[in-house]
Amino acid sequence: MTTAVVILNWNGKKMLERFLPSVTLHSTGDTEVIIADNGSTDDSLAFVREHYPQLRIIELDKNYGFAGGYNRALEQVEADYYVLLNDDVEVTPNWIEPVIAQMEQHPQTAICQPKLLMYDQRDTFEYAGGAGGFIDKYGYPFCRGRMFTTLEQDRGQYDDPCPIFWASGAAMFVRSSVWKELGGLDDDFFAHMEEIDFCWRAKNAGYEVEYCPHSVVYHVGGGTLPKSNPHKTYLNFRNNMALLYKNLPQSRLAWVMVCRVVLDYVAAFKFLMERKPKEFSAVVQAHRAFYKWMPRLKVKRLRRQQQLPVSCIHPRLILVDYYLLRHHLFSQLQTK
Repeated sequence: MTTAVVILNWNGKKMLERFLPSVTLHSTGDTEVIIADNGSTDDSLAFVREHYPQLRIIELDKNYGFAGGYNRALEQVEADYYVLLNDDVEVTPNWIEPVIAQMEQHPQTAICQPKLLMYDQRDTFEYAGGAGGFIDKYGYPFCRGRMFTTLEQDRGQYDDPCPIFWASGAAMFVRSSVWKELGGLDDDFFAHMEEIDFCWRAKNAGYEVEYCPHSVVYHVGGGTLPKSNPHKTYLNFRNNMALLYKNLPQSRLAWVMVCRVVLDYVAAFKFLMERKPKEFSAVVQAHRAFYKWMPRLKVKRLRRQQQLPVSCIHPRLILVDYYLLRHHLFSQLQTK
């Protein structure tokens, strides 16, 4: 089985200097490491050419975002498996083989992620993926090992391979055949939640998404946009509405969308009360953008109607579990 590890770079020289050594050291055998450059304006490509002349570089003419960048880059890559890897991830020995072996044992598994731990607190699950992603019935994502701002220490409690709802785009393994079948990521998302949309579409097509605890990587996170950033808030709220509209079954669509509008505006006014007017404006602008986007999303929705029951959805509003019931650990939840 051939594997292509593709790192999407945008002005990331410092990250490449810091993390590329571990990737090249621990990605051997039938694995090719590729740098896909999203129109960088720094000297990151000069650094790669000087210090890693053996690596293939795919140069894109501008910044197409996470989704568009990977779509254009992977059109030029031939391999049995793609690994989408952030430039701020440190990998460990034998990080590829267990994931590929698990996917080979389960032919219906199209997507898989390793265990994601924090780079600076190496015994703690990382925000962007933890031990695999889940979602509640209203579209709020969370992870095993990470519930909102609660990050669990890794004590082996999530060392079981298991089905999950979504795999983190920080280190996501994908069968190339399924990537091509589904048309890759949705370009319109640009960045944030595009991997959740992709995993949901894969599930709607009858494939599975899994977590592999026998592969461990360490993620810095927030390398492109910090956690508190109005543009990130805008993308998260807009894209969350979009992935719900695209993927929900018809029987749940209207009710869930109405509930999310109400919940999003509650969040917006909370930002206002916290004296964060830019965050409030970001939520409002996100909803306006979503409504303008709806005609295009409707076409995508009609092409991708749900055919099979989808697992790993929490049956209640996760906000109630976390804030009212004080369920701060994934192990305290009941998912289906």
